[in-house]
Amino acid sequence: MRLMKQILMALTLALVLLPPALLPMSAQAIEAKADYALLMDVQSGVTLYEKNADAPMTPASMSKLMTVLVVFEALKNGEVSLDDEFVVSDDAWRRGGAASGGSTMFLEARSRVSVGDLLSGVIIQSGNDACIVLAEGIGGSETAFADIMNDMAEVLGFTNSFFVNSTGLPHPDHKMSARDLAKLAHIIITQYSDYYSLFSEREFTWNNIRQENRNPLLYANIGADGLKTGHTLESGYGLVASGEQNGRRLILVMNGLNSKRQRAAQARRFMNWGFRAFAQTTLLERGQVVRTLPVWHGAEAGVEIVPEKRFEVLAPRGARRKMIITITYERPIIAPIEKGDAVALMRVTIPGLAPQEMSMLAAQKVERGNFIGRSFDSLGYMLWGGAHE
Repeated sequence: MRLMKQILMALTLALVLLPPALLPMSAQAIEAKADYALLMDVQSGVTLYEKNADAPMTPASMSKLMTVLVVFEALKNGEVSLDDEFVVSDDAWRRGGAASGGSTMFLEARSRVSVGDLLSGVIIQSGNDACIVLAEGIGGSETAFADIMNDMAEVLGFTNSFFVNSTGLPHPDHKMSARDLAKLAHIIITQYSDYYSLFSEREFTWNNIRQENRNPLLYANIGADGLKTGHTLESGYGLVASGEQNGRRLILVMNGLNSKRQRAAQARRFMNWGFRAFAQTTLLERGQVVRTLPVWHGAEAGVEIVPEKRFEVLAPRGARRKMIITITYERPIIAPIEKGDAVALMRVTIPGLAPQEMSMLAAQKVERGNFIGRSFDSLGYMLWGGAHE
């Protein structure tokens, strides 16, 4: 039936809303030497670049971010405090301490260390011993802690991650994808901001041994303030990084690079590109009327729609293509309608980027019309299908 076929309708408006200098170009105008990569704009959630982003990879110490997230959540829930002290077990000292030959905080066996210091040991020094002590203190054992990590990953929608340990030490089943790592970094930055400043600390001293933060971007003067490096023979050199310039924040994930030097150079290049090649543009202000949509069985014939909040769109600079805007709504829109009801969806499509969307709300209340008006609406709809464009 014609009526049923017309229940859903999309109005497409092809509009050049940005000046030529801000029109979109291909987002893939740069190529990573890393085997895996993803660059994300935090505010919009738009992916600016990706390469094998959903492939499970060996994350090395980058997966320590998941260990940190579990600890942050325990702190948030009051299960532990920064002043609580955990005992350094013989196993933690043997597998993660100085004798292990790996990244270590240089903890002493059977000593007691605060959660706050252990977090600094993990985040700044990448201490495997600190990870194991935290895992044992919170989970009872590292195996049980890994189960907590996997449960949390499932809840958060990390579809290509599986954890076997708290350290990221090599294991064939211990995997994460670049996209999951970017999501993890996003959660830490946006939901645990009280602790995020730990990632920008450039050094930490424990047991009279000073160690510098391994994140090369902290020293690059580009606004970087986190998060974590990683390296094993299996993974190559990797990095999860974030930085902010002029109110815009980016998250970068790279893995499978050949050296520290290449990691630093590639990370700096991609962060600079992400900040320079794209701009945030205000498309609509909050409360700005977009258009009037027809209403069926209403006291008024239409309802004005406004964005639910300021709609800022991320777009590449210097491109020639046009931005396509679609407003999609269920047709007919039937009264009564309350002010603030979501009645439509605006989608902005830019070549090379994922669509950016915003809910459109009713700007005013529309009461249900009287019987005669509703009858005319129904007759008109049967005769003309409610056409109005």
